Amino acid sequence: MFVDECVIKVQAGDGGRGCVSFRREKYEPWGGPNGGDGGKGGDVVLVGNDDTNNLIDYKYKPHWKAGRGEHGLGKDCHGSEGDICILKLPLGTVVIDTETGRTVAEIIEDGQRVVLCEGGNGGWGNTRFKTSTNRAPNNANPGHPGGRGEFRLVLKSIADIGLVGFPNAGKSSLTKRITRARPKTAAYPFTTLHPQIGVIEFPATYDRLLLADVPGLIAGASENRGLGHRFLRHIERCTLLMFLIDMAGVDGRDPREDYATLLAELKLYDPALLKKPRVVVANKRDLAAFAPNLAKFKRRFKVTILSISCETGEGIEDLKLQLRKRVVAGGGRLRVVPKPAA
Repeated sequence: MFVDECVIKVQAGDGGRGCVSFRREKYEPWGGPNGGDGGKGGDVVLVGNDDTNNLIDYKYKPHWKAGRGEHGLGKDCHGSEGDICILKLPLGTVVIDTETGRTVAEIIEDGQRVVLCEGGNGGWGNTRFKTSTNRAPNNANPGHPGGRGEFRLVLKSIADIGLVGFPNAGKSSLTKRITRARPKTAAYPFTTLHPQIGVIEFPATYDRLLLADVPGLIAGASENRGLGHRFLRHIERCTLLMFLIDMAGVDGRDPREDYATLLAELKLYDPALLKKPRVVVANKRDLAAFAPNLAKFKRRFKVTILSISCETGEGIEDLKLQLRKRVVAGGGRLRVVPKPAA
């Protein structure tokens, strides 16, 4: 199950209270105060984790709480700090305060740490209140409460390539061809109901790219029709957009109108998406209608087109090399795979 949005409630630990205590030792009747301070409450900390790709852990466990600081003790013993609560989030997670609607954090790097809620400070013991005129203070501070709040987690996948296209254009088949992801494929539209993240590997150069397959867009996606609106955010951070077009028009569709509609929907959702580098991939070149439709397409749109067939595998290897080249040209960073030990 893929979860890309959920709400969590977090609470940092309260600080421990200070201690009121006095030295009681033989031959020292005026030992004085020796109450220790309370310990600080544990923080709630967000940590970026490249090994996770969705928020399912937080959908079914929405409540998270850090440990409370221990209370101070006599003999100037301070309480220990409360346990930290660590939330490991996939890269690309945006954290929004549900009360104010303000974005409070954005996790974009592996190992990145953000303190979401701070633990409360521990209270002072009575030793802290000793003065030249008050040598036997009989008071201490309570611990401060820890921070708390309700936050919405929204995942915007950090992938190098965003794959968009109409339902049944062959996106899932292409994802299976060039990555190790195994999305459902069938001869009907909307077989993919959530984004698929696949890894395109290049064994010769020991690097790889991440591909985000967004569920099929339809006309009106920017107005929340179909599945596209909910998942378009997953391509906001992509370096390269790949438009997959059913150039054979198997379902009676016009490839030219499909491409124009995709451009229009992306522009309505976020005009910045059209400023990203993009590549147009024509699928189903093994069918008879492919060639005449491709000629019509080229007359209307002056773009470079890569021809493939997901069914037979024609053009797939060349496509992978072109994707690598264009991601690098667009300023993307290749993800290095460690070389195997000799």
